[in-house]
Parts: sequence; structure tokens; C-alpha cells
Amino acid sequence: MAWTWPFAGRGRVRPEERREKKAASGFVALHMQGEAAWTRRDYAGLARQGYMLNPVAHRCVRLVAEASASAPLVLYQSGQELERHPALELLAKPNPRQTGAAFMEALAGHLLISGNAYVEMTQAGEDARELHLLRPDRVSVVEDADGWPAALDYRTGKARRRIALGDEAGALHLTLFHPLDDHYGFAPLEAALMALDTHNAAGRWNKALLDNSARPSGALVYAPKEGGNLSDEQFDRLKLQLEDGYSGATHAGRPMLLEGGLDWKAMGLTPKDMDFIEAKNAASRDIALAFGVPPMLLGIPGDNTYANYQEANRAFYRLTVLPMLGKVAAALSAFLSARFGEELRIWYDPDGIEGLSLEREALWRRLQAADFITDDEKREAVGYGKRASGD
Repeated sequence: MAWTWPFAGRGRVRPEERREKKAASGFVALHMQGEAAWTRRDYAGLARQGYMLNPVAHRCVRLVAEASASAPLVLYQSGQELERHPALELLAKPNPRQTGAAFMEALAGHLLISGNAYVEMTQAGEDARELHLLRPDRVSVVEDADGWPAALDYRTGKARRRIALGDEAGALHLTLFHPLDDHYGFAPLEAALMALDTHNAAGRWNKALLDNSARPSGALVYAPKEGGNLSDEQFDRLKLQLEDGYSGATHAGRPMLLEGGLDWKAMGLTPKDMDFIEAKNAASRDIALAFGVPPMLLGIPGDNTYANYQEANRAFYRLTVLPMLGKVAAALSAFLSARFGEELRIWYDPDGIEGLSLEREALWRRLQAADFITDDEKREAVGYGKRASGD
């Protein structure tokens, strides 16, 4: 097959002229190294290519968000735990559409996918309040004259409204640390972008290979001993036979009959040559690493860091879930304290977290065996007050 260089300075060659200038025999393939295509680093791109299309990223977000939402929250005022308070009722039922667990799960999901979470408090009556989450891709931070964040612009379709930020304002902006941005957070999913695109591309390549009868790409080379080329009729007939008789998964394994002078030359790597399975597992481990989820919890082979599943689960709660819970609880404490005009402290109850039950049992056994401290000191060590007199 002949060609002309685009910079040769000559006019385009007509099809009949190109036909006459073809090489004596064979085909010529030109390989150009293309630039890698990456997922867009915005909320919509990360949500679609990550959470909605990648099973590893989806499961990582679900694990962290659901574990964070399942932890019970308690409210303290002046060091005393409160059993009843309007803030507790608000956290238990933030709005008519969501329960407290669903609200916390969505908040954690926004943080993990976009690095930002926006909470708005609205008045639903004289004494009633509601908490609503704003979708991160619809919100932008507005700066004041000094460059500090002063408000949020929320856009839905053509509608746009501004929500003030501050102690007495009705919005809260939570972020994950971003080294290069003053106002927006950095998403863990963005740190795993290379592994995410590699994993997705491997899945698409495998699907395309299966649709193509599980054969790698190649070429039929016509190189007869006496020389010559395929006629137009032979070329069209061969192309039609390949498309109709050998393409698609339904024709997998069908033998191909090659006429004289035709030879198959592979032009792509096989799954074995690419070490396909290990490449996907390596990408999966990188995605799990960015989210702080031990690969053992996801069933990804090749990770033997933890002795067993229980150790991996305990590390997951200690290193990933509890730090996120503490960050969210501290931000909600300051926000609700300003709105209710009281000094409130929201925190999680470690005794109600099922993933820490083994640690809790081990602590109780150690305290039970410690005969050098009193019963009241043991109760205080596990978060309980002193016993009432006569109890």
C-alpha cells in the first residue's frame, strides 16, 4: 500500500494513481505512539469513570461512606453527654428525604469523590431546621476583597443563589487537604487517577478482545512467491468474508481458510504477553491505597500485609474511618454551636462501632485483670462515669 507524505509539497494522488504505485507485494503498517487519554479531573468525570464505572473505586467509596454512617453520634455540652437536644434530633433526621445515616453516607461520598462537601441549614418553621447537602459540581466558592471565602454560589439550571459563609451563616464547607488550592479540597479518587484509567482501559480492552473472538489484532499479509497484488474484487471479497464470518463473539473458534499467498501476522500483544491479570490487580491495589482501604477487604490478591481479615478490618477503621469521622464531627460541632448559640461537641461513640468490638473486648479484659485500680477508675477508663452511691 503506497502513501504520500503530507509535507511533500505535491498534490493529492488520485485513487487510480495510488493503485498503480503500490508496492510489489505485501502490506505496510505504520504505528504512531499516541498520547494517553485521561479522565477529566472534575466531579462529573471522577463520579462517572470512578464511582459509576469502576468496581474497585465504587466499593472503596461505599466501604468508607457506609462505615462512617454506621457509627453512632453522641452530643456533649460542658463535658456531659446529652440524651435529648434539638441538635441530636436534627442529626437523626436532617431533612424529610434522608435519615441521619443516609445523610452522613452521602456527605462522606462527596468528600471521597470530589474532596468537598457542602451542607446548608434552612429554616423549616419557627423552631424547625433542616440540613441539606449541595452537589459539589453545582457549587463555587466566592471570595471577598481580601481573598478569603465569603459565600457559596449554588447553581441549578438557570437558577442561581448565594449562601453566606461564616459563624452565623447557613452553609458549611468541608474539604480534604489540597496542597495547591486555598479553597477547594483534593479528592482521593483524583490521586488514583492513573490506576483508575489503567483499570478501566484494561476492562474495555478485554471486552473488545472478547467481542473480536478473543483474538489479538493482526493483519493478513499477501505475499505470493511470484509477486503481484490482490485485485479489487479479491480485496473486497476477503474483507467481506472476514467481517461476516470471523468477527464477533458468536464466531469465536471458527477456523479460517487462507488462500495461496495469504499469511496471518499478529500485530498486538496477547493477554498472556501483557500479564493482563497482574496489571489489573496492581491498578486495583493502587486505587484501594488512595482510599485507605486494605486490599484484603476487597478480595484483591497479592497483598499479605495483614495477618488476617480481622486485623485488616481493624486497621481500616483506625486509619481511615475514624479520622474521617473525627473531621466531620468537629466541623459539625462548630457549625451547630454557632447556629444554636450553645457550646456543643459532637463525637462518635466507639462502643457502638462493630468493627472495633475486638479492641473493646481486649480493653475490658485488661481492666478486669488490673487489681491496682478501683472500679470507678475502670469505668472512667472505658468512658463511663462513676457509679451512683449505693449501686
